[in-house]
Order: sequence, then structure tokens, then C-alpha cells
Amino acid sequence: MTDFSATRAKFHIPEGVIYLDGNSLGPLPVAAKARAGKVIEEEWGGELIKGWNSAGWMVQPRKVGDRIARLIGAPEGSVVMGDTLSIKVYQALASALEMRPERRVILSDSGNFPTDLYMAQGLIRSLGQGHELKVVEPEAVEAAIDESVAVLMITEVDYRTGRVHDMAKLTAKAHATGALTIWDLAHSAGAIPVDVTRAGADFAVGCTYKYLNGGPGAPAFIYVAAEHAGAARPALSGWMGHEAPFAFDHDYRPGGGIERMRVGTPPIIALAVLDAALDAWEGVDMADVRRKSVELSELFIREVEARCPELTLASPRDSAVRGSQVSFRHAQGYAIMQALIARGLIGDFRAPDALRFGFTPLYIGQDEVLGAVSIMEDVLNTKSWDKPEYHRRGLVT
Repeated sequence: MTDFSATRAKFHIPEGVIYLDGNSLGPLPVAAKARAGKVIEEEWGGELIKGWNSAGWMVQPRKVGDRIARLIGAPEGSVVMGDTLSIKVYQALASALEMRPERRVILSDSGNFPTDLYMAQGLIRSLGQGHELKVVEPEAVEAAIDESVAVLMITEVDYRTGRVHDMAKLTAKAHATGALTIWDLAHSAGAIPVDVTRAGADFAVGCTYKYLNGGPGAPAFIYVAAEHAGAARPALSGWMGHEAPFAFDHDYRPGGGIERMRVGTPPIIALAVLDAALDAWEGVDMADVRRKSVELSELFIREVEARCPELTLASPRDSAVRGSQVSFRHAQGYAIMQALIARGLIGDFRAPDALRFGFTPLYIGQDEVLGAVSIMEDVLNTKSWDKPEYHRRGLVT
């Protein structure tokens, strides 16, 4: 059994704060500061440019990728780090479309994170080959998969409600019709058990600053199934994805396997912080994480519905189809969330009316859940949210 008291000690949570927003940005791992300091002072400071060899900087994207592979059910050598999630979505989608040249439909759903849809729209315009982005309701995805679909592009866990798609089932239907699949694991990796190999996913992408606690702007990852690794042509043919970067050829030759999905120079300091954050997962069983997150989420839902009747559950009631986040609706959701944050309960708001809370057993327990509901009850009962400062919108919600 995973010892969550031990994992809790590996994170810095400010005094007086109940942090239920790890689904948006994970907290600071205690080890991150020392790891970043070591890279800055000893490696960069002491080794200078020699660090690319002496400190192993050049291979960090693959080494850290292998650590994430374990959390998503991928084999070693199938995941690589770098760039942002938007870039990784673009790479996967461009490669997948080229592998299905006779088809023109990209199928997604309205629960997909907007950046995925934006990247698809931009790629379609750039290609100018008549591709179409077809967006349906989450419940309609399975029925919409047919022989016209080139790529099924889905975020496994809905960022708004936490609704979970059945990756294996949808991938099986997509393959039966000849389509490829791209799964966005931004709200899955580190939150729920994921097995891209067993599900048969063709491509998977994800960020690392949410449940993986890699810090703001932490590098993203991309997975390519073994059968596609040598065939997927990288649309972003960057220097680091070249077969021999230091041959300085004028013509691009893709590297072998997942290495071809590298683009630019890896962010070494950010990778060091992420690597330190991943230490917290050593000895952690994802089945234990899932069991505990469901327990905490169920407690939260029960208590909120009993004590805060003004709020309406927006997430699936069935925990089997809900990720590690719970959302409630209220017409004044933004102002309420600002009032909660002012009281030390940090969640976040998603338009138009969702208050969103994440449950990460690595550092959240029953006491935090009950404390959070007490604050929510008081803020709603006293209407302390109805102050001008809580209605003013910040740049980030």
C-alpha cells in the first residue's frame, strides 16, 4: 500500500492553505529547489557548455520521458519530453493525418481542451487540403466514428467536469474503421491509471505541470506507439529531431524512433525540476492513488451537497467515469471562487459557471476535504463572495 503520509512530506504547501487545484498546477516539490540549484550552480555554473556531455543534458528528454512512460503504461523508449502541449498536439496530429492521406475528418468533442481544437484548426488552414474538424458532444463520440475519420483526437478526462472517456473502447472502434487515435493525457497522467499500450493508443500527449507537479511551464511529453515510431514523419523537423544533429547537414533526416519527435533545445533547468518532482512517484501504486482520490472526491461531493445546496454538481456522479476532479456550478462561480481563495481554499473557475476542485492523494487527505467544505459553507451562507473585488476578473481564472 502506498504511504501517502510519506508523499505528503515531499511537497511544500503554504501554511493556512488548502490546495485543491493540483489539477491545474501542482504544488512545489520540496526537492525541486535543490535539484534546480544543483543544475544551475554545479552543472551550468561549473561545467558550462561541457554539461551537454558531462552532465547528460542531451539525453534528459528521453530519460525523463522513460519515467513518465511508467505512469502511462508505455514501454521505455516511447516517450520524449520537450516543448509545450500545444506543440506536441500539433506534431501528433500532423503525423497522423499524413499517415491517413485518403481521409479528411478529425473527430473531437466539445470537452476537449480548447488548445487542442485551436491547433487542429490552424493545421487545417496550413495544409489547405480540405480537412475538417468535426466536434461532437462527449456522449456522441463513439457513434460519430466512421470510415470518414482520419484521426480521433480526444482529451481522456474532460477539463471542465472530470468526465472520463473509455480509451480502450473508443480506440478499438477507431481502429476498426481505419482511423488513428491521439489521446491528450493532461488531466489523466498522475491522476488515474493509464495504459496506452493495452488500450492500443497510436499517439498520446500531455503536460507535466498538473498532477505530475513539474512547475509552471514544465515541458510536455509525446508518446508514439512502437508500430508508428519509424513511420511517423515529424512536421516540425527541428535540429534535435535530426538523425545526427552535429553532422550539421543541410537536409533533414528524422532520428530513430521517438527521438524524431524532439524539436528544439531541451529546457534543462525545467527538466531537472520535473525530474525531482517525479521522485515523489517512486514506490507509488496508481491503483492506490485512484482508490484514495475516489474516496476523497466522494466525501467532498456528499458534504458539499449536504451543506452547500446552492451548488449543483457538474461532474459525473459515478466515480467510475470521473477523474480526480470535481466541479460544481453556480451563476456567481467566479466571485465565489475568489472569496474561497481569499479564505485559503484554492480551487479554480472555468467559464461559464464551474467551480473546479482537484483531489491529489499525494498531498491531500480527509482533513483538507472537510476543511474545504466548511469554508465553502461559510462563504455561501454569509454571501461574503458578493464584494466588488471578488467580481473583478483577473487575467487567469
